[in-house]
Amino acid sequence: MSEEMELTNAAPEAAKDLTAAQSEISAAAPAAAEVSNHPRMQTKDEILAKVRQYVADDVVIDRAELDHFRIQFYRLVNAEQAAAREAFEQQESEAALQAAKAGETAVHHDFVPAEDPMEQEFKAAINTLKERRAAQNAAIEEEKRQNLERKQAIIARIKAMTEDPEGVEKSYDEFKQLQTEWKERQAVPAENATELWKNYQLYVEQFYDLLRLSFEFRAYDFKKNLEAKTHLIEAAEKLAEVEDPISAFHQLQKLHEQWRETGPVAKELREEIWARFKAASTVINKRHQDHFLAIKEQEEANLASKTALCELVEAIDTTALTNLQQWEESTKAIAEAQAQWKTIGYTPRKVNASIFERFRTACDKFFQAKSAHFKGIREEYAANLEKKTALCEKAESLKDSTDWTATANALIALQKEWKQVGPVAHKYSDALWHRFNDACNFFFAQKQEAGAGQRAEEEANLERKQDIIARLEALLQAEEEDLHAAVKALQTEWSEVGHVPFRKKERIYQRYREACDAIYDRLKASGVRRRMENFRKNVIEKGGDVVTRESQRLQRAYEEKKAEIQNYETNLTFLNVKSKSASGLVADIERRIARLKEELEEIKQKLAATRE
Repeated sequence: MSEEMELTNAAPEAAKDLTAAQSEISAAAPAAAEVSNHPRMQTKDEILAKVRQYVADDVVIDRAELDHFRIQFYRLVNAEQAAAREAFEQQESEAALQAAKAGETAVHHDFVPAEDPMEQEFKAAINTLKERRAAQNAAIEEEKRQNLERKQAIIARIKAMTEDPEGVEKSYDEFKQLQTEWKERQAVPAENATELWKNYQLYVEQFYDLLRLSFEFRAYDFKKNLEAKTHLIEAAEKLAEVEDPISAFHQLQKLHEQWRETGPVAKELREEIWARFKAASTVINKRHQDHFLAIKEQEEANLASKTALCELVEAIDTTALTNLQQWEESTKAIAEAQAQWKTIGYTPRKVNASIFERFRTACDKFFQAKSAHFKGIREEYAANLEKKTALCEKAESLKDSTDWTATANALIALQKEWKQVGPVAHKYSDALWHRFNDACNFFFAQKQEAGAGQRAEEEANLERKQDIIARLEALLQAEEEDLHAAVKALQTEWSEVGHVPFRKKERIYQRYREACDAIYDRLKASGVRRRMENFRKNVIEKGGDVVTRESQRLQRAYEEKKAEIQNYETNLTFLNVKSKSASGLVADIERRIARLKEELEEIKQKLAATRE
């Protein structure tokens, strides 16, 4: 194969390698643009000023530089929008938190990026440059078409010369002129280039064969071609020192074009100089390919890092966040993930948009859940505030009543209803409780003054209740078999005793409650022992599937109790009642938690027994 034929085949192969590399790592275009010879500009003003200058100077720029401007500009635009979004979301979060603390309902706003007049001007300028480049490309294509037609005519003329052996020497000057014109008319459509060159080379060689020029003349021509091709080889070898592999690759393509346009050399040297030129080309092509492979590997690593951040955010279970501290910790984790995301470079172009959308969706889902959570709390507080305000109004409407019995019962019912209503915002809690309590206390104080004649009866009732308490305390030493029935009898007797002096009501009831609790603690401990004995007899001793099923049931019950305890403890964090009279609700919740923990401990003992 001649050097010209090899060269003809080498150019399409180089183009094919480039196309394959670009197809595999098409997403690397932004990164490739950055590592090109184009300087990286730091502000939108710099970029826009440069683009304005190109538009004003009627400059036509290549696509790589155009992409470079667009990538740099929109990287800055996206960074500004990301910073604005982050500040907006932080402001919304702080507003929501303040509203939650204030018991108010915060208005949620969606982030809308501000219009950027510089972006509109930039788009218009870029479109102008695109249109200008498109016009230039159209002109180039037209020139290629004209070059093709003329070169086809040159080939036809040279072919005609080769068909006239007698006049070939007379046609030499015209032949050289045709060669000169051939070289001057450079580019032709790529799809015609190879076939056109083959035909031209064929008839040129036929002409030289027919010309039968003297050896010295041919040797001189070969010498000039050898010098030109040696210069091209040296230029190709120096390209290995060019730092930018993309620039080196494009320069190599131009050297290949010049090689194709240079005539033949002596036959004995053709293989040697072609092998040298081909070896230099291989080095540049390999660097070019390795460059894009490295970009591809980095983008895959970036994709893995960004996927990990997506999974981290998606793994946050908002349904398990029950208090303010947990929400704040999760919010901080997402903010750290967003900051880390910004430090990671591009991913492959085909997934760059989808991986960002996945990350943004996960973040939005969390903040929407957070907003809904605190909105629900605010709505619950507002509803409770409305209910308790209504109870205050009812109590205030009854405080001046002289229908002592009916009104007392009505106020007691209101007090029970008050305990059932959940918490309100802290800033309303104390004032609202004092308002309600003052209305109740006012009525009962008036009632006490009006019922001074009942004091003797109340003192007698007090003595009876003190006696019942003494007998309850004595039951702690009684036998267990009669303990339960005796307690029930004394409780029935207690409920039949009338009112005691109001000031001593709470204290005497507290003593009564403590005595009953002590007895029930004893009964409860005894009951736990009996239940454990029955459990061992009815479950553990049977073994096999009975133990397995019971273990599974106990495990489920264990988890349910833990969840219920956690729910009550979470509710306690929202209560901050300073009033002594209003602490009943807190005490009631604490008693429920204590009871649930006792039941949890019993379940735990049974689970331990099944495992043994």
